[in-house]
Amino acid sequence: MIKNQQSMILSPYMEIYNLVVPKDNLLRQIEELVDFSFVYDELKSNYCLDNGRYAIDPIRMFKYLLLKSIFDLSDVDVVERSKYDMSFKYFLQMAPEEAVIEPSSLTKFRKLRLKDLNLLDLLIQQTVKIAIEKEIIKSKAIIVDATHTKSRYNQKAPKEILMDRSKKLRKAVYKIDESMKNKFPAKTTTEALEDEIDYCQKLISVIEKDDSISRFPKVKEQLNFLKETIRDDIEQLRISQDQDARVGHKSADSSFFGYKTHLAMSEERIITAATITTGEKTDGKQLKTLIEKSMAAGMKIDTVIGDTAYSEKDNIIYSKKNEIQLVSKLHPLVAQGKRSKEDEFEFNKDAGMFVCKAGHMAVRKARTGKKDKDRNQKTTYYFDIEKCKRCPLKEGCYIEGAATKTYNVSIKSIEHAEQASFQESDDFREKSKQRYKIEAKNSELKHRHGLDVAESSGLIGMEIQGALAIFTVNLKRIMKLTD
Repeated sequence: MIKNQQSMILSPYMEIYNLVVPKDNLLRQIEELVDFSFVYDELKSNYCLDNGRYAIDPIRMFKYLLLKSIFDLSDVDVVERSKYDMSFKYFLQMAPEEAVIEPSSLTKFRKLRLKDLNLLDLLIQQTVKIAIEKEIIKSKAIIVDATHTKSRYNQKAPKEILMDRSKKLRKAVYKIDESMKNKFPAKTTTEALEDEIDYCQKLISVIEKDDSISRFPKVKEQLNFLKETIRDDIEQLRISQDQDARVGHKSADSSFFGYKTHLAMSEERIITAATITTGEKTDGKQLKTLIEKSMAAGMKIDTVIGDTAYSEKDNIIYSKKNEIQLVSKLHPLVAQGKRSKEDEFEFNKDAGMFVCKAGHMAVRKARTGKKDKDRNQKTTYYFDIEKCKRCPLKEGCYIEGAATKTYNVSIKSIEHAEQASFQESDDFREKSKQRYKIEAKNSELKHRHGLDVAESSGLIGMEIQGALAIFTVNLKRIMKLTD
């Protein structure tokens, strides 16, 4: 059961916050900047209002998740820190002497209360609303790009995952006391997952018995991550991989296993829209959604700035129809004319190759046809025929007994010709200089707020992680611009 309103905090020690949490503290600034009542309004339908015991305040639970994102902590560590960090207690609206929650409550909150909530759009819209109210966003241009996030499981066997995490724990211990090697249990020699789990549990037990080692923050952090894996993710370990994650390509010879976060950002570096997809999705197909989401958040758009991935024909037509200037340079090898089966083959701008709907990338390409003839030349993309033979989607695509599988693209297009003319203009060159800003934002999300690796498995978990990371960087940017 959820309370109809937040209860007042009655404690004789509340004044201590004014002494130990200064006005320039990040969490105090966020608390004063944001009205978190929107969390209650959005989540109250996921609680019972008149039956059962009172639930932990959903605003407090949401703030715990936000603290995880801001400081890149595990569930256990964020709760542990809230016991003694007064800025955490202040932000969580706790009395100084108040007891903290059980870390497992955060898992339940994510799974039961946030599962049907479009948290990504909700949090972005809240920050854009604040930025517009404070007259921070003045431009009518958005910069678009995508960044990849590796799956937590990263195509590793379950035993390999545990081995990797136990190794990190041991290395943290050795930096403090190398003699602990003699106390650790013998490593497993079998391939059985159960044996590796048993080894990890014994390793944890040995370290926890030695207070002089386990109390060190670096050791405790790795210890909690390993315990959290065994406790919360044992089911995912047994199925050995993230079922939603997919293989995406960063270049012709470089790939990743995980997800993509597609972003739109104003020139003031406020993220105005985002979509999170599986790793194989191409960037260009998300442009329309990013524009429409940005407009729904309150942005007025007359220019879109992006890399070559966004210069595909449909995006040029859409932008022209909506009177939006598309500042996106054509890829030298992008198909420039009408092509067949556009919904079955998508161009990967990083690799410079087409990818079929099964996720297989062309292995080579060649220009075919003669110059200066009535018919246009084509770029022919060749696929691995052995993969085509075994592909579950081969019906209607692969002809049995064929020696090759190719996809042809005409080289000329009116739409691309117009775009090619525009990209030679001074206006295009000047506006395209703004694109570097989103690369820096991608780096901030990944390296400061943990978006380089998924915290949990599944697309829903990735959306929650992405939403909180974007909410965090937007708030920090707003505070910086209002100083």
